[in-house]
Amino acid sequence: MYAQVFVLLTAISSSLGSPALQDALRGSLSFHGINVSFPGDPSYARVSSPFNLRFSFHPVAVTFPKNPKEVSEVIRIGVSQKLNVVARSGGHSYIANGLGGTDGTLVADLMNLSNITVDSATGTAIIESGNRLGDIITELANEGRALPHGVCPYVGIGGHASFGGFGFTSRMWGLTLDTITAVNTVLANGTILRATEYNYPDLFWGLRGSASSFGITTSIEVATLPAPPSATIFQYTWDLNVTAAAQGLAAFQSFVQTNIPGYLGGEINLSRGPSAGTITFELLGGWYAPIEGLNATLMPLLSQLPNRPRTLIQTGTYLNSATILAGGSLDTERPDGHDTFYAKSLMTPESSPISDKALFAFVQYIANQGFTSQMEWFVQFELYGGKNSAINSVSLNATAFAHRNSIFTIQFYASAPEKAPPYPSSGFTFLDDMVQTLISNSPANWEFGAYPNYIDDKLVNWRQQYYGSHYARLHSLKDKYDPQDLFKFPTAIDE
Repeated sequence: MYAQVFVLLTAISSSLGSPALQDALRGSLSFHGINVSFPGDPSYARVSSPFNLRFSFHPVAVTFPKNPKEVSEVIRIGVSQKLNVVARSGGHSYIANGLGGTDGTLVADLMNLSNITVDSATGTAIIESGNRLGDIITELANEGRALPHGVCPYVGIGGHASFGGFGFTSRMWGLTLDTITAVNTVLANGTILRATEYNYPDLFWGLRGSASSFGITTSIEVATLPAPPSATIFQYTWDLNVTAAAQGLAAFQSFVQTNIPGYLGGEINLSRGPSAGTITFELLGGWYAPIEGLNATLMPLLSQLPNRPRTLIQTGTYLNSATILAGGSLDTERPDGHDTFYAKSLMTPESSPISDKALFAFVQYIANQGFTSQMEWFVQFELYGGKNSAINSVSLNATAFAHRNSIFTIQFYASAPEKAPPYPSSGFTFLDDMVQTLISNSPANWEFGAYPNYIDDKLVNWRQQYYGSHYARLHSLKDKYDPQDLFKFPTAIDE
């Protein structure tokens, strides 16, 4: 045992670099006035801690550049020392890609790039990559503007906008990356550039779908939207048996293929029920139009679900709606939490909706195995498509985001007991088998995908699932803009 521990400590020490390497890095970074934390420094354990404690990586150093020029210097220094370099925006990567996904990476933490400017005449906003969603929502709302984005206030805009950016307004406005008009980035050779539809158009395409593989994005320029004058968040909750829950999912899937308006967003949330053979079934949604039209729109769905749900309907300002969805606060000054979890996703095709057989098998699994599992779990059927979806109205090849024909993105998420490590091996089996109930009961040629912001380190065919027909083009861009594979992490585009 002691020999194994010695070998492990020796491997970690090696990955962190020799004293000579640390001295060289410290001298170069200090020369350019760039703050840094090294192994052994008092701040290192905190700044190298991942959101998902299932992982534990040890960067050779975590740097804190303050502007694009300093980002460029970090990259040049990394190249000179033959180190891989990654950027970290909010640090919420499900598999700690913001720490490199392995030991020995040089990290550029972008927390100091936190400016947001809004042009009141054009509605264009420049958002630096160190901003988190809570800050962006608040700042834009102060200007009467908004963007489509997720609900967690601590998520950084860098990764969120690079790989998608889904939220309750996305059926109305698209994904976050669909609003991007320019990307300010730093390439592997240290070049600082602004990519647009007309300037580096090939790179601009790839940055909207897989930005981290090609450079470090220091800011994005986005076309904001006028914030709706009012917004309503609605919740209907039931405890259902297997048959009723499967019928409820089928009803939701049918409902969203009718002529529902784009200003209706929503999801079905499933979690452990009060007894074996049951699940808690929640319809959660946002309505971004006058409240008077909500009941008539939802009635065709609610009439197919059991009577007397637990109901909460809250109408107010758009900012109020975002605060509710964030769990009651958009404040990112409070300490962020951690979790220890495993997550997977499926993006289901509009051309082949989930069959009743697959839905029943899935619900039967979570109502029984889900009840006895030691894991803390939930499943979300997030509404991407259906009629009038702005996400699916974008042509497939307009950006590198490869999924423009999905009905749902389903997120499967299981935390360790008390959300603390170690993660039990049974958790992987539990979630993998859960996903398999849908896949194995669907056609053999079912063309499902996976959502790259719900990144999964155990997804074998991730290139196809995340990037589909776009992967070959992305690979060519990698050859062109990062031929030495500087920006490397487990799910980066391969060089």
